[in-house]
Amino acid sequence: MQRVTLTTLSDLFSLPYDEVIDVRSPAEFAEDRVPGAVNLPSLSNEERARVGTVYVQESRFLARRMGAALVARNVASQLEGYLADKPTDYRPLVYCWRGGQRSGSVALILGQIGWRVGVLDGGWRSWRRLVQKALYEEPFPAPVMVLDGNTGTAKTAILHKVAARGGQVIDLEGLARHRGSLFGLVPGDAQPAQKGFESALAETVARLDPSRPVLVEAESNRIGAIRLPPSLWQAMQGAPRIEIDAPLEARAQWLTTAYADITGAPGELAARIAALGPFQSKATIAEWQALAEAGDFTPLAARLMAEHYDPRYARTKLREGAAAEHHLRSERLDDAAQEVLADKIAAVLG
Repeated sequence: MQRVTLTTLSDLFSLPYDEVIDVRSPAEFAEDRVPGAVNLPSLSNEERARVGTVYVQESRFLARRMGAALVARNVASQLEGYLADKPTDYRPLVYCWRGGQRSGSVALILGQIGWRVGVLDGGWRSWRRLVQKALYEEPFPAPVMVLDGNTGTAKTAILHKVAARGGQVIDLEGLARHRGSLFGLVPGDAQPAQKGFESALAETVARLDPSRPVLVEAESNRIGAIRLPPSLWQAMQGAPRIEIDAPLEARAQWLTTAYADITGAPGELAARIAALGPFQSKATIAEWQALAEAGDFTPLAARLMAEHYDPRYARTKLREGAAAEHHLRSERLDDAAQEVLADKIAAVLG
C-alpha cells in the first residue's frame, strides 16, 4: 500500500493508477468527489450513522469493531460485484474523508489480493483544500474573455461551437446544470452541490493552457443556486467582452427551440411564470400565462425578454461602466448563423 500526496490539482492527471475509488458513503460522494472517482462505499449512509452513534454514545472500541465487520462485508460484496473482473495488474487509488481507517481498511484487503493499491494521503479533505486554494486564494490562471449578449442570443450553443473549433472554453452552465434564470433548470434535473460544482470547475481550470484566452459565458455571480468562486468571478469582471446582438424575434424563436423541454411541460411552464410574480404585475403574469396556455411560445418568449429579462440583463455587473470590445450583429440565430458567429469568435480568441 502506497501513500499518495497531491501537491497540485494537476497531479491527479498523471498518477499511475487505473481508477480512483471513493470509499465514503453515498451521501458524501453525492456532495463532492475527486473527479472521475467511482463510489464503492465501505459503509452505507445508515451504517456510517450507526457507527458514529456508537462511537459517541458508547465506546471507540465497539464502534471500530462494528465498523470493521461492516467494511469487511461491503468489500466482500464489491469483490464479487464491481471488482470481480479486474485483472491481476489492476492499480486502484483509494480515498475516504481524511485518508484514515476506511480507506486504509479497504486498501489492506485489496492489497492482500495482489493489486498495487494507493491511498490518497489526507483523503477527500486534501483534494478539497487544493480546490479551495485554486478557486478562492489564487488568481485565475488564464486570460478570460466573456461571451455576452441579451437572453436568447444562443450564447451556450455558440460557446460549444467555438470549442469545436479548438477554442478554449468553460461551459459554466453545463457544470452548474442550469441555463440561468427561473427557466434554467431542466425539468426533473437537480443542480450539483456547491462543493461538487467547484471540484468539476477546478478540474477544468487545472487543464487550461494558461498562455491562451479562455471564453466563458456572461453570468451573474450565481447560476441558479450555484455561486461562482472569487478567482473566476473577479477575472470575469475585468475581462474583455464579446457581445452578440440579434433582433428580439430571432431571439424568441431560438428560445422556443432551446427551452422545448419546459414548453412541453405545461405545469412546469405555468409554475415558472408564476414565480416571476414578485417582479411583475398580476395583469402581466395573467397575460403571460394565457400565452402559455394557448401554446403561443414565441410571442411569450418575446414578451418575457422585452419586459423582464432584457431590462435586468442591462444592469448586470459585467456590463457596468464598460462597452464590449467586440460587437457581433446577426439577424438570425439558426444553426448556420451560429456557425458564422463561432468562426468570428474563434478568430478573436486567436
